[in-house]
Amino acid sequence: MLTPFHIAFPVDDLDAARTFYGTILGCPEGRSSAQWIDFSLFGHQIVTHLKPRAAQDDTYHNPVDGHDVPVPHFGVILTLDDWNSLADRLRAAGTTFIIEPYIRFKGEVGEQATMFFLDPAGNALEFKAFADMNQIFAK
Repeated sequence: MLTPFHIAFPVDDLDAARTFYGTILGCPEGRSSAQWIDFSLFGHQIVTHLKPRAAQDDTYHNPVDGHDVPVPHFGVILTLDDWNSLADRLRAAGTTFIIEPYIRFKGEVGEQATMFFLDPAGNALEFKAFADMNQIFAK
């Protein structure tokens, strides 16, 4: 079984994104807020994050669960065991985290382990894991 891919990318109009991804491409919509929308793209989690055109800063962030999530970012959804192993490996390597490994939406639908860090080129990566993989797109 292929592990689902996760990518988040900027858009300047969430309504237009909802129409294009949800209606035109037929991607089922998952969770959303005033700043972002989750979609299932053939089983992969894609997330449109609002980034106004006027924002010139390459380090734009949107609030998610009390943290400033960098936009854009990408990563992979791992098993919880693999996620924990990766977090341990990154800590041992002295990685500086943008968002330290933690459990997001604890006790809610879509509860997930997540962590954010930069690659050497400055690209933001998020690796996450769900205790229940059936909740990747749950609302």
